[in-house]
Amino acid sequence: MDVLTQVESTHAGKPTGAQIKWLEKGLAQAGGKLPLFDEDGQKISVRTVNSCLKQGWVEPWFNNPIKPDWLVCKLTDSGRQIITKS
Repeated sequence: MDVLTQVESTHAGKPTGAQIKWLEKGLAQAGGKLPLFDEDGQKISVRTVNSCLKQGWVEPWFNNPIKPDWLVCKLTDSGRQIITKS
């Protein structure tokens, strides 16, 4: 089973500080693409990514054929709304 088929959506809650910081990065990117790494070169926490996926704030963009375990995400409309309201 690939990463894209492992994602399930639930109802949206309130984002944490780490989630807000990551989600805000997508506002300035084409298509709402979110980074895999932070400004210090550290990989974004899997916990942060998975919780945002479950909340419906992001969605998988595509499978990365070179690194199939890396999940490339983009903001959803509800993700944009939660960030612009925060």
